[in-house]
Amino acid sequence: MPRPNPFRPFVPRPDQMALAPATSGNAINGLGERAPRRARLVYWAPNPDDIPHGAMQRWFYRAAPADPEVLRLRAERQALLDAPLPPVAATPADLAPEAWTAGLDRFVAEGLADKAGVAEMRPDWAFEGQDIAEPRVVMLGVAHDYPAIATAPGQPAALEVMRQYLRGARAARAVAAWIRGQGWHARCVAGALTGPLLMIPPALACGFGELGKHGSVIDRDMGASFRLAAVLTDAPFAPTPPATHGIDAFCTACRLCEQACPPEAIAPLKQTVRGVEKWYVDFDRCLPFFNQTSGCAICIAVCPWSRPGTGPALAAKLARRADRRAG
Repeated sequence: MPRPNPFRPFVPRPDQMALAPATSGNAINGLGERAPRRARLVYWAPNPDDIPHGAMQRWFYRAAPADPEVLRLRAERQALLDAPLPPVAATPADLAPEAWTAGLDRFVAEGLADKAGVAEMRPDWAFEGQDIAEPRVVMLGVAHDYPAIATAPGQPAALEVMRQYLRGARAARAVAAWIRGQGWHARCVAGALTGPLLMIPPALACGFGELGKHGSVIDRDMGASFRLAAVLTDAPFAPTPPATHGIDAFCTACRLCEQACPPEAIAPLKQTVRGVEKWYVDFDRCLPFFNQTSGCAICIAVCPWSRPGTGPALAAKLARRADRRAG
């Protein structure tokens, strides 16, 4: 028996729903489309007037409590992203690709990020209308404080999300500055506003785990409880390989996030999105609750992989099970 959900039935506020466009967010995302295409910007637009759901995005800012700490963190992050990066050094450093990638370990060791990986850029990772010339993308993960995110959908969780978006921006700037100091081009991409590329596909490609039923990446060590930032660059990094830990099969059997989702936006089965069979969260159901709770994050908080120390133990257990079946 699933636990009673204290947030169901969820009834969206009429003043928010009066702003909903006629266009479905699921249609913008390509739900049910069998032909591949680039993703289109659906939410968190730098300019809300550019998207059909822009009025709802503006409503989010108005409806969220005017918490001074949230406003401070948001302003600090924006100032960080607006500040110019250092110039590119005149002489490019001649390092082996493996040495470039190993150089990212320092940023993890110093605590600027909790994970780093590198992928060769693919055109379909760029949003429709965006051209990305850089051939590589460095992905950075910054983990949430679990006790804070576990309060979702409470205000402490919303503050924690803002803290990690700020931390991700700091990490991306530090990595970009290092690359530019070595004589190679680099630029930052950091949330919460949408940048030129999708974050999840390159994260999956460079070893951040697998896509979860709740639509977020599940990493072996961080679970789903982390945020992503990126650096686009022409520096000759060696790519890091993708990683699988049995998470996809685990999600097929697990229903915790599905049952915990107040608007019932998480489907029990994969769906076709822009030609790919994948886990998908119903945008039109998710958004109203997300907006009314300053970002929700319930699915991240209840994911078993997100509990500290649980992911490595689960991965080891699933690996032993796979070995027994193979034997």
